[in-house]
Amino acid sequence: MTNHPTHSNPLAVSTEFSLRQHNTFGIAAIASHFAEIRSVADLQSVRLNPQLMSMPRLILGGGSNLVLSDRIDALVLHMCVQGKQIVGSDADSVYVQVAAGENWHQLVLWTLAQGLGGLENMALIPGTVGAAPVQNIGAYGLELKDVFHSLDAFDWESGELLTLDKAACQFAYRDSIFKQAFKGRMTILQVTLALPRLWQPRLGYADVQRFLDQAGITAPTAQDVCNAVIAIRQSKLPDPAQIGNAGSFFKNPIVSAAQRTQLLTQFPELVSYALEDGRYKLAAGWLIEKAGWKGRQLGRAGVYEKQALVLVNRGQATGADIRALAAAIEHDVSALFQVSLEAEPVFTDSVQAM
Repeated sequence: MTNHPTHSNPLAVSTEFSLRQHNTFGIAAIASHFAEIRSVADLQSVRLNPQLMSMPRLILGGGSNLVLSDRIDALVLHMCVQGKQIVGSDADSVYVQVAAGENWHQLVLWTLAQGLGGLENMALIPGTVGAAPVQNIGAYGLELKDVFHSLDAFDWESGELLTLDKAACQFAYRDSIFKQAFKGRMTILQVTLALPRLWQPRLGYADVQRFLDQAGITAPTAQDVCNAVIAIRQSKLPDPAQIGNAGSFFKNPIVSAAQRTQLLTQFPELVSYALEDGRYKLAAGWLIEKAGWKGRQLGRAGVYEKQALVLVNRGQATGADIRALAAAIEHDVSALFQVSLEAEPVFTDSVQAM
């Protein structure tokens, strides 16, 4: 992993490949071309192939942040690069290097088994490590950027491997340079995390603190916090293996203090969180529930009855079904609150040639 293997067998490209097992919504999409990427050499072989480079390209990790169209006329590259190791430490941090194809939740459990805290608040987030920086994943008061050191990425323009530090990644709320200027240009190969030597629990979310209080835990360990997060998530979120979904579907919208004050006059029970810059983050799940969508269904897609932030596949739903449901929810929330919701997942009907 660390040395980026450059030798591999010839890249096998499949045609008319089903992606049903490669997306957590369980959408029965067909990719015109599909290949598994297990090394830098695999990426380089694509770049040196004019026919493959002429196609639109979609990088696929765990498929947990995608709404697939029925047919994807593109080269879908499934990142399967594996490996994880502790690569060093200093006075403040222990550095862990992880390949893009590793499962995120299994990484969290592995770091805890090594006696390293720092990732526990992001337990049970679906997807792979390579996708984590793109979205700047986060949960329960922690974001990837808080434990991020650097990453190595393949530059499709130059064919070179580049190392980007935290500043270069331009992390923001569920955003990064990989969704902006570097969209389609960079493919992440491995991520280096900086986990704290002096660990302190992050207990800013009431649900986590409540769980620990009920369990009688007054001095929680990282494993205790992890257990709490897993239990909370399992109580609210459906298992994609049982019900197709992509986890939290909408970003929590951010509004000005003035807009929040105005909303509070009409909705005193509004759920919001203060940000350092004076603005407020609103709970998208609360807005959706208040708009009457919790537990409702539109065609073959619906809103999960236990958590309004989660859209689910009720059986044979297509990407168009999911999009139609999302649009209806966005419309009703905007009409009621004058607040715009933004979807977290990527809709692949907008895949462009890279």
